[in-house]
Amino acid sequence: MSEYIVTARKWRPMRFEDVAGQTHVTTTLRNAIATRRLAHAYLFSGPRGVGKTTTARLLAKSVNCLHPQDANPDNTCDNCREITEGRSFDVLEIDGASNRGVEEIRNLRESVRYAPARGQYRVYIIDEVHMLTKEAFNALLKTLEEPPSRVLFIFATTEIHKLPATILSRCQRFDFRRISIDEIMKNLRQIAQAEGLEMDSDALLLVAKRGDGSLRDAQSIFDQVISLCGRTVTYTQIVDALNIVDQELYFRVTDLIKAHDTKGALALVDELLGRGHDIRDFLSGLIEHFRNLLIAKETGATSMIETSDHYRKRYAEESRVFGMVDILRLQRFVGGTESAIRWSSQPRFKLEADLVQLVTLPQAPDVADILSRLDELKRNRIEPLASISGPPSAHNTAPKPMERKPQHAVASATKEEPGLPSQRVAGISENEVRARWDEFVAEICRQRISLGSALEGTRFLGVRGQSVLIGCATDFQISSISRHREALADIFRQLYHVSARIEGMIDAAGSEESGRNTSPPPSSAAEDHPVIAAMKRELGAEPLQ
Repeated sequence: MSEYIVTARKWRPMRFEDVAGQTHVTTTLRNAIATRRLAHAYLFSGPRGVGKTTTARLLAKSVNCLHPQDANPDNTCDNCREITEGRSFDVLEIDGASNRGVEEIRNLRESVRYAPARGQYRVYIIDEVHMLTKEAFNALLKTLEEPPSRVLFIFATTEIHKLPATILSRCQRFDFRRISIDEIMKNLRQIAQAEGLEMDSDALLLVAKRGDGSLRDAQSIFDQVISLCGRTVTYTQIVDALNIVDQELYFRVTDLIKAHDTKGALALVDELLGRGHDIRDFLSGLIEHFRNLLIAKETGATSMIETSDHYRKRYAEESRVFGMVDILRLQRFVGGTESAIRWSSQPRFKLEADLVQLVTLPQAPDVADILSRLDELKRNRIEPLASISGPPSAHNTAPKPMERKPQHAVASATKEEPGLPSQRVAGISENEVRARWDEFVAEICRQRISLGSALEGTRFLGVRGQSVLIGCATDFQISSISRHREALADIFRQLYHVSARIEGMIDAAGSEESGRNTSPPPSSAAEDHPVIAAMKRELGAEPLQ
């Protein structure tokens, strides 16, 4: 019985053309070999399983091959066979993780003095070079900058940022890319045909996606699937073999959202965990599901969606049901759940609560419709105030306190038109706030006498976004506003029917003006002050004789 060799080793590329997805690297190296413009040190960086070490071996074979063919090794001469089998004295592969000390690098510096045994170059391949210590890198610098003429260094790393700049500047750098799903599928299909295996396109796509840009990972999954399913592999078998969340489950989520079915959402979580699926895998797939809906919605095409033709058609149909704002909001919501689930001590409970909230989210209203309605409401409410000219004078008579409306009247007054949110979120009108500011202050005094007293001497400064700014003369007044911010916001909402944040800030101009005016106010003005008026009305206070 012949020895079993895993797919990643058995089908390792033997020519530069066979390296998947790295044409920008292999073409440059072949040209350098053909024109004899080889650098003395190369650095290959990129994700795992994309061909860095394989390309390094191909380069080592090409420069030492006895009969090269179009800058490719012939793979039949003695030198090529020795390098392929790992027994060449001229090509040394060093694991940077286990040979990371300065002593190992010193030994390497001693060995580079010897000439190649049989080939033209003595090649040193250091894998995971970022694992070397700082001292080891320093010991390597001089040799790396001026090596013997027949020595070639090839470094491979997955973490390029960990290499010192002094090393990077002495190497010719090549960045390897993640391999596309199409390239992985093409490679696996060729292997399956050569091995006499039957795999449909959906099964190949599923394996390629699980590889996540790494051909070696995809080939390892390929071996695992063949071991379980035999020589005929289907999509359903792979889903069961790898315990992958079936894509139908994600379409069930969107069906639950359309139906606002909370009971079905809880049943789906129970089914998900009953099958042994990982919650984070499910949420990651759900984010991708909403991404696919967004692509289909905004582009009107499905070519950018990495799935089978059957599901592409379903995404095209499903995208017509949701608006872009709805899809974005759903995607952000699931993204927040995915982040929070990592730190949750009860991930199932968190998933159940969030999924129930997800399916009950109301549909986002049309922004253009809301803006037009808000403009109409704004015109209706501000036009009666147009006759007011400028801000009220400090000596104006205090306005009458706002009459308390019956409960049913208040409800009808604050009720929004159909299709609008329960509270207005449009910009606050500074003119409207200024025109009714004394009325707002009087209402504060009526509901919170102590707060009204604390705010004596403050004035309205303006509006910034959704914040109403109050000018204060002392830090005590700012502190009072901060402590009673919610109460002030409630009173403001009752009067203006708009949500706002009340903020206090030092009013330098007001303080200087009050400092210059040292004469006491007339008695009539004092009696008309909103606080005194409220005390008269609520407590029956009388002036001292």
